[in-house]
Amino acid sequence: MKAIRRFTVRTVLPEQLQPLHELALNLRWSWHPETRDLFRSVDPEVWAATGEDPVRLLGEVPATRLAALATDRRFLRRLGDLAEDLREYLTGPRWYQTRQAADAAPLPAAIAYFSPEYGIAAALPQYSGGLGILAGDHLKAASDLGVPVIGVGLFYRHGYFRQSLSRDGWQQERYPLLDPDELAVSLLREADGTPSRIDLALPGGRTLAAHIWKAQVGRVPLLLLDSDIEANSPAERDVTDRLYGGGSEHRLLQEMLLGIGGVRAVRAHCRLTGHPAPDVFHTNEGHAGFLGVERIRELVAEAPAGLDFAAALEAVRAGTLFTTHTPVPAGIDRFDRELVARHFGGDAALPGVPVDQVLALGAESWPDGDPKLFNMAAMGLRLAQRANGVSTLHGEVSRSMFNGLWPGFDPAEVPITSVTNGVHAATWIDPAVVRLGAAEIGAERAEEAMTTGETRRWTGLELIGNTEVWELRRSLRAQLVEEARRRLHASWRRRGAGEAELGWVSSVLDPDVLTIGFARRVPSYKRLTLMLRDAERLRALLLHPTRPVQIVVAGKAHPADDGGKRLIQQMVAFADDPAVRHRIVFLPDYDMAMAQRLYPGCDVWLNNPLRPLEACGTSGMKAALNGCLNLSVLDGWWDEWYDGRNGWAIPTADESGGVLDPDSGEAERRDDIEAAALYDLIENQVAARFYDRDGDGLPQQWIAMVRHTLVTLGPKVLAGRMVREYVERLYAPAAQAQRELADRQGRSARELAVWKAKVREAWPAVRVEHVEADCPADAQELGSSLALRVQVGLGTLEPADVEVQAVSGRVDERDRISDACLLALKPVGGPDLDGRTRYEGSLELCRTGPFGYTVRVLPAHPRLASPAELGLVALPAESAGMDAGLLR
Repeated sequence: MKAIRRFTVRTVLPEQLQPLHELALNLRWSWHPETRDLFRSVDPEVWAATGEDPVRLLGEVPATRLAALATDRRFLRRLGDLAEDLREYLTGPRWYQTRQAADAAPLPAAIAYFSPEYGIAAALPQYSGGLGILAGDHLKAASDLGVPVIGVGLFYRHGYFRQSLSRDGWQQERYPLLDPDELAVSLLREADGTPSRIDLALPGGRTLAAHIWKAQVGRVPLLLLDSDIEANSPAERDVTDRLYGGGSEHRLLQEMLLGIGGVRAVRAHCRLTGHPAPDVFHTNEGHAGFLGVERIRELVAEAPAGLDFAAALEAVRAGTLFTTHTPVPAGIDRFDRELVARHFGGDAALPGVPVDQVLALGAESWPDGDPKLFNMAAMGLRLAQRANGVSTLHGEVSRSMFNGLWPGFDPAEVPITSVTNGVHAATWIDPAVVRLGAAEIGAERAEEAMTTGETRRWTGLELIGNTEVWELRRSLRAQLVEEARRRLHASWRRRGAGEAELGWVSSVLDPDVLTIGFARRVPSYKRLTLMLRDAERLRALLLHPTRPVQIVVAGKAHPADDGGKRLIQQMVAFADDPAVRHRIVFLPDYDMAMAQRLYPGCDVWLNNPLRPLEACGTSGMKAALNGCLNLSVLDGWWDEWYDGRNGWAIPTADESGGVLDPDSGEAERRDDIEAAALYDLIENQVAARFYDRDGDGLPQQWIAMVRHTLVTLGPKVLAGRMVREYVERLYAPAAQAQRELADRQGRSARELAVWKAKVREAWPAVRVEHVEADCPADAQELGSSLALRVQVGLGTLEPADVEVQAVSGRVDERDRISDACLLALKPVGGPDLDGRTRYEGSLELCRTGPFGYTVRVLPAHPRLASPAELGLVALPAESAGMDAGLLR
């Protein structure tokens, strides 16, 4: 019989145990081992049965056990100490407060961070993959550093799917209903106790309403908007039903609620709690891009004298950061232009925000763009004065991919920088690794090392003994073997196998065998099945008589991606083979809980994407923090930090880094070559080094690589390092720019908007008309200089509106300039009778070999974050792009 309504009956804790609620409702427990140990001691069996979830634990532990704990003085002392530790963590000064006190320029009062998904803990399943895990690590690191971030997302009643396998290995999905009363969230309420509500106008007079759930992530509030409320019709209630579900209009409504509703949720939270209002807004990928449109609406409507659209746009851009995570256009959300027009026009229009202006923000205005589509990444970049990719290589890829938004500029000058992702150490380092490090450098310093990512904090770890390192690695491997057997047994039971068929599972994997891990989402570019390219060669590696290898594989395909599901089925079919099933396993339902055992237990982390399609790829970072060595294509973060001693680089067949047509035959050849290289590396280098033992049975060279990985990669891959970079390089400048444009009731924003309009109107008349240099010979000597004289027509602009630059550097056979040096030329006198202004400068020849230069004119204003910001440049008629058309 099925219940007609479901609700949760909460446990009433004895007064002495009330601090348990406080600890359970702050998700810091998920990365604080001492708090987790306390909850485990409440009832170890219930703790395990509830998936190590404190809220569920307190709801299911027997009343008799609670009564006993209420009189247990030792337990109450631990509880009191941990409650006090949490209060100190929440209120005491941390890195950000120390930095603020020492910095003359004020840091942001608050930063609003928007993401469509968050991986905070397995107990709050609001994530699908790397984007969400990264967002969760960002919030946790910000909390540890004291950075005043407010997280904003959606509350998905069904989260992301749980994965199982059919008997024949086909992925199956199920979406368990999440009850907020069983989660570490609470409703944001008005002063009168009613739930705070956000409303969005929709076409046809409809309204999309949402309540706001708040999850406390350490010091950081995370606001999650939920449309499953009685005020909505059934269609609107389903908007936040599941992560990345539904059709195009469903996704558009999710992104409108995230962006527009998210800004309104932030305003409500600040009003009700007194939290400082954010002066920086950070959108993690394009899904939340509409937040800028809502902030424009706010400024236009602001009393007593709101800004016009152009001035509001400048004010919004100044305080906005856009982070792109995709290296291919296909990964960007694009909507039918008419669909967007319908949701931002007519009775659904935002007051003061014309629909044509909204459409212009997302227009694909570059030569090969589609005029019928609305591009969320293009809108994100147009609404943000600062933007970044998530690794050095991804920054380069992004500058090329979005070059069309800045015509006339070479990719290197496109204003997209990079901040390489990091991972939250306390979440992903196994406690045993922490204990070993703390024994060598001290517990306080070990905690500081994991929090800040400062390199100096990690010195000393190189002194850990070889025996200690190897014993740790063996124990972590044994822990993974036990976990894999448990999960494999449960998977086969769900696939229909009886107990009598599963005796073999108890001997799957070996804690003394070289263990390789591969776990991630399963889009085609990540190449889950590259290792199956030569099945016989793989079998030989798995079954080698003296140097065997074992592999643990996990991953989910998107529910609509049958191609990805077929890849999983191929992998499962291979792993089901009785001849090798003790050496290779596929574990379904990859999530944070599995990952926290998988990363530490592997000796080698395998990553073989198509280069350069891995924007960053943080799974290898988490493995490295546990002393696991990486075996990866040079893509994402590995391209940046591989040094030859921290793992191995898989050679790529396509040295150009281009993406090959999968139907061309070249893609097949590439996979054959790279798979063969992978097998060779595993057999002749990886396994050979792992099994090369000294007289004490220790692999000295392997241990040296593990130690080197911990000491050198440890501080680099941390989310603490990443968040500090965001604060120093992007948040602080954005806050300063926002403050400058918000002064004098927005007069500075108005002045900047007027200046930009003037420059855009006048730019067609700006030209480099004549260039001459005192260099009669084609060959010049190193150290000599060229005196440049340039005649520039500025039309109606003044010299103060522009900068005239000489751009010089090495040139290739096509006269393209690389490693460019810039020299600002100075105006000499006023305009001549023809209206031309002369500029002069001395160009030093500081490099040998083929050399060239060109001259260009750029808009110049002190409030521009980049000379390329307006996408305007004037070049000599002889020059195109950064060609050296004048001298070689």
